[in-house]
Formats: sequence, C-alpha cells, structure tokens
Amino acid sequence: MNKITLSLLLALSPALYAAEQATPNQFIDVFAKIFGEHKGERKGHAKGFCAVGSFQALPDAKNFSSVSWLSGEAVPVTARFSMAGGNPNAPENARSPRGLGVQLKTANGQIQHFAMLNTPVFGAKDPENFLGLLQTLIPDPATGKPDLAKIQAFRAAHPDTQAQAEYLAKNSPPWSYATTPYFGIHTFFIKDNKGVEQKVRWHFVPKDGVKGLTDAEIQAPPTDFLQKRLAERLTKGPTNWIMQLVLGEAEDTETDPSVLWPKERKTLDLGLLSITEQGGEACTGINFDPNVLSAGVRASSDRVLQMRSPAYAISFGKRLTNQ
Repeated sequence: MNKITLSLLLALSPALYAAEQATPNQFIDVFAKIFGEHKGERKGHAKGFCAVGSFQALPDAKNFSSVSWLSGEAVPVTARFSMAGGNPNAPENARSPRGLGVQLKTANGQIQHFAMLNTPVFGAKDPENFLGLLQTLIPDPATGKPDLAKIQAFRAAHPDTQAQAEYLAKNSPPWSYATTPYFGIHTFFIKDNKGVEQKVRWHFVPKDGVKGLTDAEIQAPPTDFLQKRLAERLTKGPTNWIMQLVLGEAEDTETDPSVLWPKERKTLDLGLLSITEQGGEACTGINFDPNVLSAGVRASSDRVLQMRSPAYAISFGKRLTNQ
C-alpha cells in the first residue's frame, strides 16, 4: 500500500486507525488489580473521612457572577478528605496525591461539587494514557511489585504522564489535610454577570499555610496521622481555604488536565471554604462527581473529566451493594 492510499484511508476512516478508547469499567478493573478487592469501599480514594463546614462568597464575588453559591450567603458544605488510590490502608506519608471532595447545597436547592487533588495537574492528558499508566502499576505476579522499568518506559513514551509525578517528587506530602492547597485540575466555564462564559480553573489556598512532611517523616514506617491532626487543628477553630478562580485565555488548553496554565493568568479571590468539624458518616452517601454543577457552571469537553462521571457511578453502585 502506497503512502497516498494509506493517507486517503486514514482520512476517510479515522476511527479504524484510532487507539481504542478506554471505558469506565476498565478503570474499575485495573484499580482492583493494583490495590486488590475491597468490598464496600470506594474504588478510588478508598481511604478517607468526612467533614462538614460552610462556604461563603467574598463581597466582590457577586460582581463577577450571579451563580447561586456566590450570593454571599453561607452555604452548607459536606466534604471528604482522602488518599489517592484504591487502598483503604494507604500509608499517609506516601508521595501520592491527596484529595478533597466538596458538596455545596444552596438554599434554593442548587448543588455544586468540587473534586480536587493537591497536585495542580492530573496524571495524564486523556483516559487512554491514564489507563495505560495504571496498567503498568499492576504488580508482577512473580515479585508482588510493579515493574519499575515498565513504568519508566511508559512515561518516557507518554510525556504527559510525567508532570504530576515530577510535582509529587519535588513537593513533600502534606503534614496535614489543612496545610495543602487543592486544585480542580479540569477546566470549567462560569457565566459572568453579562451572560458571557468565562473559562476557569479553581483552586483552594490554605489559610494555615503550606506545610509538608520532613524527609525523616517520609522515610519513617507507614503511620496514620492525617485524621488525628485535622481533629487536633479543629479544636482551635475552623480551618479555612480561600477559593481562587484562575481566568483562562483563548490559548489555554480546555481539554488537557496534565498541562498547567501560565502563572501570569489573572486570579480572583471568590470565597472562603471553612471546615468546622469532622463529619462521621455525613459524606458516605455522596458520590463526589465533579460534573455535578450548579446553574451557570458548565464542564469542558476534557475527556478525563467526562470519564469521571460513569466511573464514579460504577464505583458508587458497587459500594452501595457491598461489591
């Protein structure tokens, strides 16, 4: 087959030559192969606990947008702090992402979810590369451990899988859930007061400041301390984060969560997230799907973001039926 014929075939039938698209069930299956089966647990971010508090927009927020949770009224918050991955006994000094899921529920019944990590970028640009990366983490039956050479080879062949790993290597794991920022990672659109959609990413900056574990703490035997440290912190009063909205420009990617927008982008301080106490089982029945959005907020076409809804739904269903 000559090059012209091949080019014509690719142009006429691109789907025949595209990489096979990842499916939600593949992510559920690969998590089980990496972390084992843990019935009744979340398949991702298995280790975590609930918290409650409030969100209140800052006075200038309503000048930007009239979405319900920016009105200035205090909005009840149900949250969940978590470790990444499917291990409900994950070591809390590991160099892995930490998560924060937040549900806002306004007086008029609007619901807004934030599903965030403490890394500013995601682990891959699309579901296929993320699935491929996860598959390299499946333990070798002979050793019981992942093949490091296989992981390195995949990352070398897929540069988009390197940014999050590099961030985790350069930044210490958080000393407390209260001493780390949280990033929405994906791109969303918010209608401003003129009805124009603004491309945004959000992140939450801790008012307690950023503090990581020491080298000695990272190298120490695995221990559980994150829930205890947050409980101790809350005896002194609420722990707070400022919600910042990063305003994207035309050239900033809307679909690649592995790429960070330029640092010089304009940011707006929109509100204050306050966690007042740990929440027992308050979050148990919540599926922190990041595509649950209030009126005036729209998700981008980021395929990783879109994949999260069906994958979360499958995980949620399995958890409710003790699978």
